[in-house]
Amino acid sequence: MFLTRPEIAGTFGVAASTHWTATAVAMAVLERGGNAADAAVAAGFVLQVVEPHLNGPGGDCPIIVHDAKTNAQSVICGQGVAPAGLSVAHVKGHLGLDLVPGTGLLPAMVPGNFDAFATLLRDHGTMRLPDLLAYAIGYAQNGAHMVPRVVATLETVRPLFEAEWPTSAALWLRDGGPRPGALWANPTLAATWTRVLKEAARPDRLDEIEAARNVWYKGFVAEAIGRFFASTEALDASGRRHRGVLTADDMAAWRAPVEAPAAYTYRGHTVLKAGAWSQGPAHLQTLALLQGFDIAGMDPLGEQYIHTIIECMKLAWADREAFYGDPNFCDVPLNQLLSEEYNIARRALVTDEASLVLRPGRLPDRDTPWVDHGAEARAAILTSAPGVGEPTVARLGASGGDTCHLDVIDRWGNMVSVTPSGGWLQSSPAVPELGFCLGTRGQMFWLDENLPNGLKPGKRPRTTLSPGMVLRDGKAWMSFGTPGGEQQDQWQTVMLTRMVDHAMGIQEAIDAPSFHSEHWPSSFWPRVARPGKAVVEGRFPPEVAAALEARGHRMTVGGDWSEGRLSGARLEPDGQMFAGANPRGMQGYAAGR
Repeated sequence: MFLTRPEIAGTFGVAASTHWTATAVAMAVLERGGNAADAAVAAGFVLQVVEPHLNGPGGDCPIIVHDAKTNAQSVICGQGVAPAGLSVAHVKGHLGLDLVPGTGLLPAMVPGNFDAFATLLRDHGTMRLPDLLAYAIGYAQNGAHMVPRVVATLETVRPLFEAEWPTSAALWLRDGGPRPGALWANPTLAATWTRVLKEAARPDRLDEIEAARNVWYKGFVAEAIGRFFASTEALDASGRRHRGVLTADDMAAWRAPVEAPAAYTYRGHTVLKAGAWSQGPAHLQTLALLQGFDIAGMDPLGEQYIHTIIECMKLAWADREAFYGDPNFCDVPLNQLLSEEYNIARRALVTDEASLVLRPGRLPDRDTPWVDHGAEARAAILTSAPGVGEPTVARLGASGGDTCHLDVIDRWGNMVSVTPSGGWLQSSPAVPELGFCLGTRGQMFWLDENLPNGLKPGKRPRTTLSPGMVLRDGKAWMSFGTPGGEQQDQWQTVMLTRMVDHAMGIQEAIDAPSFHSEHWPSSFWPRVARPGKAVVEGRFPPEVAAALEARGHRMTVGGDWSEGRLSGARLEPDGQMFAGANPRGMQGYAAGR
């Protein structure tokens, strides 16, 4: 058994997140009589202050929510769309680029974070927006404790800020910049939120929320972003300076849609994910493949377990590359990809040897799936360019993540899973009037309109963000998720199978040593693939890595505590709630009573 701390248990409410302050704020809201949606909104805004290197107000935020009154689940899509001016003709034809850059102004999407939280509060919350934003405003105005990772991340982009991004330098390098363990304030951001609330003030709760959405997407926030993008060129990962194309009109035209989740039932547990505009269905496809293997009969720390899961993930992620994209623009055949007939044939491809090729499936009446054949070669251009890719995963060790996560369950049985990301401080130049920058999720598009994930104006890039929820016997059982880019649904697969097939609790499943693959093209610039590469934590016995290598896996042994930032919360039939959070990085915590 691997346990770094007890699994939290309670009957009133539980919360778990990637930062202790957000967890504490969520619990404070529950104590004030708020429900899970209220708590998630307050904690979500706080994450933008305490983990600014991992998310921000200009980023993205997919949400899965369970409503206890209706016993229904829905997905709030906080992934914004490509601006009207961002097209293949512009990026490839006019600018001469082969990839959308990973940093700067050009890859900025409509920021989805604010409207996703506003929609959650409108549809499922009970409290007033000013009461919930007060926590984040207080930390932004008075200062929040800066964990060492924030400062380490900032140091990687200090030369870029000083030489090329003066608005970010003014915001983040004033007085020398934040210091580890010290308080750091963002009064400009506090003023932005305060002005939003002032302009949106209304007697009615719902009217106030709608007014705040309009202030953000049609008022001074959108106008400031539009002016800054129209007047600024910024150096980006391409090595050139480009102007962004996001406008105030792009923001005014967008609202966070509410959708039905994608679902697959694995051994009596119905797993819910966002649609194929995310990589979430790859998790479901992996489970569909694993359904045909005796996972419970395998050692959850053994090489057979690792090999089987990795080989199934390779097949699922190959289909991600071939078929996934915004369903508003392409037909994604999820029903076929999750069908037993399809997965029987796919399972036959899993042998005792590691596959070193990308093998998407074939479907009737479909063209031969496209495979990116240049992904391995592009590793040569993945240099130390500041701010690119999955910043803390790629640059500062796999124990980090370019994202946050939050889970909440309240005493009425409502449940929320939230994965905020994007708009981290190193992604693009800060908008000086607002105190935050925009996300760069546009880097996940391919510059070919004919591909499912090909760039088109108004289209959602296929994000890696992937909150999760599980139903058992038709009732909401667990909310879970993690930061980590490509690894999000990999680590969640490991966690879930250890719970379902090996009867581990949340904390034990999180604490146990984990692993991931880098076999397929990354979603992040410059879209690198490392065929056959498997990474395991150093706590696995040495013979496990040796046995995997003998099967043909190209092995890397990471640090002892280097894989994942998972958290989760579950509700059992007797009314008890349990929660756990990741010990890696020493900042994720669960709480409850």
